[in-house]
Amino acid sequence: MKDFRVHARAGAALAAVLALSVGSSAFAAGATPDISGTYWATEYHAKLVIQGGGDLPLTAMGKDAYAKNQAGLKSGEITDAARKFCVPDGIPRSMASPYPFEIIQAPPGQITMVHELNHQIRVIAMDKPLQTYEQLVAFPFYNGHSVGHWEGDTLVVQTNGFNEKTFLDASGAPHTDMLVVTERLKKTGNQLEDVVTIHDPDYYTKDFSTRFTYALRNEVRLEDYVCGEPHRNINNIKGIPEARRANGGR
Repeated sequence: MKDFRVHARAGAALAAVLALSVGSSAFAAGATPDISGTYWATEYHAKLVIQGGGDLPLTAMGKDAYAKNQAGLKSGEITDAARKFCVPDGIPRSMASPYPFEIIQAPPGQITMVHELNHQIRVIAMDKPLQTYEQLVAFPFYNGHSVGHWEGDTLVVQTNGFNEKTFLDASGAPHTDMLVVTERLKKTGNQLEDVVTIHDPDYYTKDFSTRFTYALRNEVRLEDYVCGEPHRNINNIKGIPEARRANGGR
């Protein structure tokens, strides 16, 4: 009888250890990935770089809108409000920024992105459904309305509800208020990748994607930024000197 009780207690202890071990493994497998930190692009492109190569797949309407934007920006008839008045850049242009930004996985149920450029704040509501155009048409945002969820180690963010006051990039690539942007953010080592897919059927004949990469730079602190005033030196970012020469030195 004594041996039975000893074996029973040993068996119970082993079961408890196994249960704890299984529970820990299950928790680890289902744990939320950590992509928090400060990130900074090492390369800048004024125009979107299309994955797979080629030019923007513009419709006839899209070509007209792009030509008008480019001509207006060159002549001054169209103002790049994001650079003159520090309004948000819109997406994906905000993710092409040559200035650092921070990802904060808080408060609960939300991921927050804080950009040095224009003091932009993006709020990503986690595990919420993407709202319809009809739900958001009365409340369009410069950076749209974003919802996200995890697919393994990848954060998938969908954004819609944009106003039409922004460009997709610094060259004036256009979009309508029907734009839907899907981002897939994944951290590998000390690098963050963001693959961005554009869906806007009025201006583009098909969906297309672009890709941004950033280095983890937790030693960097975000600084103040005011349009038209001196701020952080970014001339060491690949592509910035070329972009400034093309823009008359600005």
